[in-house]
Amino acid sequence: MDANDLSVSLGGTDILDGVSLTVESGELVGLVGPNGAGKTTLLRTLAGYLTPDAGTVRIDGDDIHALASKAASRRVAVVPQSSSFSFDFAVRDVVAMGRHPYRSRVRPADDADGATHVEAALERCELTNLADRPVTAISGGERRRVLLARALAQDTPVTLLDEPTAGLDVNHQIRTLDLVRGLINEGRRAVAAIHDLALAARYCDRLVVISDGRVHAAGPPGEVVTRATLRDAFDATAAIGTDPVTGTPAVTPLTHADDADAHTHVLGAGDAAVGLLEPLAEAGYHVTVGPVVAGSMDHEAARRLDCHAVTTPPFGPVDDDAREQAAGYCRDADVVIVPTDARDAGVNERLAATADETVVVEEVESAAIRAAVTDALGGATVTSPD
Repeated sequence: MDANDLSVSLGGTDILDGVSLTVESGELVGLVGPNGAGKTTLLRTLAGYLTPDAGTVRIDGDDIHALASKAASRRVAVVPQSSSFSFDFAVRDVVAMGRHPYRSRVRPADDADGATHVEAALERCELTNLADRPVTAISGGERRRVLLARALAQDTPVTLLDEPTAGLDVNHQIRTLDLVRGLINEGRRAVAAIHDLALAARYCDRLVVISDGRVHAAGPPGEVVTRATLRDAFDATAAIGTDPVTGTPAVTPLTHADDADAHTHVLGAGDAAVGLLEPLAEAGYHVTVGPVVAGSMDHEAARRLDCHAVTTPPFGPVDDDAREQAAGYCRDADVVIVPTDARDAGVNERLAATADETVVVEEVESAAIRAAVTDALGGATVTSPD
């Protein structure tokens, strides 16, 4: 699938502006972005439901918008976001609707293998035992699998999914995306709008970030899911780490930052430093930390929160370069934060002495840390642990 320079307007409002993307065989591309960014409009345009004001969508060389309806439906299947049904069709009958593009009123035998596709789709989506039940009498998660089974029965090279995990519990989310991933592993192509960034990063080969109707970023999840992308495209603050099980990006949303100007430097290491970094980053401060040991948990926390860390080698003293860099941060910072258990360490004590404003903290709540920093920025020189 090759979508080139798509622009779409609805009701006089520009929804998509110059959007391009490609989907190769054996690839799942995730569409992510804030609500109202244009993801559903893009999916409808890729499916041929909406005709773009400019640009083309080609599947295996054919312009999807130049094809007859049935011909287009043999190229691309759509799994919609809504799983509501107005009629009491049996589950098997709903899945069989996926064979409509292959049927002819005058030559019903044209789809002689249609029943085989339907039964295979029911089995793959674990719906065989529900096949004769009314689709209105099964759960929301099961109805979502019915829609996916209908798309499987349609037997197209491309599948488009609009929020396939929306409203599902964790178990059904994983089962649904595992099914989609299985199709991809067989060489099919899919584009899915996925609200959950962690799930999108786990299952998708590439992510395309849509913001204000344009492609803001595109590439492998590890390159796309960054604090900068979330800030610019979602207007959100988040900590980005690595899931220890899947190895894919993990996203922890933080309270929206209100003040991104003040520079705070954290002296100290270990649990105390780790506990300070997140509330400071959450509050919107420009945060630096160190000296810390390279590869330590506080170094990893700084990396996850996009805070620059002054590092020293493991099992060695603080070297001159690290001491000089940390001293520079202490002099330049609007306020230096010192955990009480690091206050008396020789290096930290000397570095703290170079700062204009210092805050000493114990194990306090995030709000108290912010209040202490605010006091220091307002002119207080030292805030006690109390």
